[in-house]
Amino acid sequence: MGEKLFRVLHRTWGNLHEAALLMAVFALLSQLLALVRDRLLASHFGAGETLDIYYAAFRIPDLIFVSVASLAAVTVLVPFLFQKLEEDPTRQAARRFMDDVFTTFLGVLLVTIILVAIFVPYFAHLVVPGFSDADQAEFILLTRILLLSPLLFGLSNLLGTITQSFGRFFVFAAGPVLYNIAIISGIVMFEPVWGIRGIAFGVILGACAHMLIQVPVVLREGLLPRLTFRPRLSEIRRVVGTSLPRTLALASAHLAATVLVALASTMESGSIAVFTLALNLQSIPLAIVGVSYSVAAFPALAKLFTKGDHDEFLKEITTAARHIIFWSIPATVLFIVLRAQVVRTAFGSGHFDWTATRLVAAALALFAVSVVAQSLMLLLVRGYYAMGNTRTPLFVNVLSSSVTVVLGLLLSWLFGHTPMFRYFIESILRVDDIPGTVILMLPLAYTLGMLLNMVLLFASFERHFPSFLSLIKKSFLHSFAASVCMGFVAYHALGVFDNVLPTERLWGIFLQGALSGLAGIAVHIFLLRLLENTELNEITRSVRHKFWKEKPIAPEVETI
Repeated sequence: MGEKLFRVLHRTWGNLHEAALLMAVFALLSQLLALVRDRLLASHFGAGETLDIYYAAFRIPDLIFVSVASLAAVTVLVPFLFQKLEEDPTRQAARRFMDDVFTTFLGVLLVTIILVAIFVPYFAHLVVPGFSDADQAEFILLTRILLLSPLLFGLSNLLGTITQSFGRFFVFAAGPVLYNIAIISGIVMFEPVWGIRGIAFGVILGACAHMLIQVPVVLREGLLPRLTFRPRLSEIRRVVGTSLPRTLALASAHLAATVLVALASTMESGSIAVFTLALNLQSIPLAIVGVSYSVAAFPALAKLFTKGDHDEFLKEITTAARHIIFWSIPATVLFIVLRAQVVRTAFGSGHFDWTATRLVAAALALFAVSVVAQSLMLLLVRGYYAMGNTRTPLFVNVLSSSVTVVLGLLLSWLFGHTPMFRYFIESILRVDDIPGTVILMLPLAYTLGMLLNMVLLFASFERHFPSFLSLIKKSFLHSFAASVCMGFVAYHALGVFDNVLPTERLWGIFLQGALSGLAGIAVHIFLLRLLENTELNEITRSVRHKFWKEKPIAPEVETI
């Protein structure tokens, strides 16, 4: 048994679909645990003041992680490490390189975290301007605890460079699973003793597990980073020069999210919780589909472009894009149609009331509109990185993030000052009889920003590869047409099952959503069969293959 487990931990992938499928399994497991985590939080605290403070406390650590720790990201360091390993088979050059990076970025991270911990009371009001003095004091304390997480996740990503370079990715894929288990443990065991601070300790415990699980594999490869007193700054400058545009792009997106959270803090109590819970739910298809395919495709994209094989590069990225479209469009439609059932099943217990359910469901519908765009963005951005082009994603991200912030301010003002616009939004989302609906302007702004981001990336990528859009057009039309029919069937099935199931009970709501979704999915698959859909046939062949014999791959952490 132990020998079999050891072999599983050291397997590699065979092809894109098998890699993406197993990645999706790990992502699904992690997201299910994240649902349990969020359900416990919603049940314990409801969409109110305490949960607002908890979610807001992640904003500064998240920003530090993407703006400092991500300078040594996996997608940046893997090509450098590949080069060192090819230049020196004895791995001495690779060891020295990892030591230099580890020493420099550990020092920078520690200094940054210490300074932020000292000065956070002086700028906390900028992050949560709507909080009372007592809430800001609790926010500061939680932020200081969570400041350990960017350090631990930064080190985890650094170790992930080594594990992924050698195809030993199973342990890194298990990291997010352990992370969520630790937070759940914090809610169950630590929160009754230390309150909301106990959950923050669970976050730190999870970050430790995310990092430590990789150490045995890195030790086995003989590349565990060590401190060095003379890091070669020339190597560090090369890494920073390559990663800086990517880091700025990520930082701009997280800064925009931080501004939206700041806006939410000025709205009704629980607005940050509504925004974050809906955002976490829409991240499920994004993690399972978008992240899985984009990460699975990245190593091949980098190698093909480096070799100058641009035709195969286009073929690989087109295949990934087709399958992202195949999965994400129906996921979007189901999330919109079944939003109330999804939210009530996920969070409907304890202090999470019906008003909060309806607000999160409406926010989820708005977020879901951009799931396809976000998934394709993840792929195209990695395509640009594989091409060595980090400036285009930077420009697009900064522009779309700026538009998101402006739209958040503009739409919130418009919602409060234009009754006709407010009535239109509330009516279409069926929330015209509950308070706090202004929060819906923030998911709407976020979605419009993501759609702009995708359009700009596509327009730029089409200039490099003029046939790209034509190669994915058929896949889009097939998936869109089948998904519309699926949504129609699922919507009407809700009414049918509402008459035969006790929808006042949780299990009744779950069955109503599940059976309606299954009815729609059956129609979706039937129509794709009639259309002889290429993606469905490719996935069927991959599922039949024994992909469990292959080795897994995992994404780096891009948020805490």
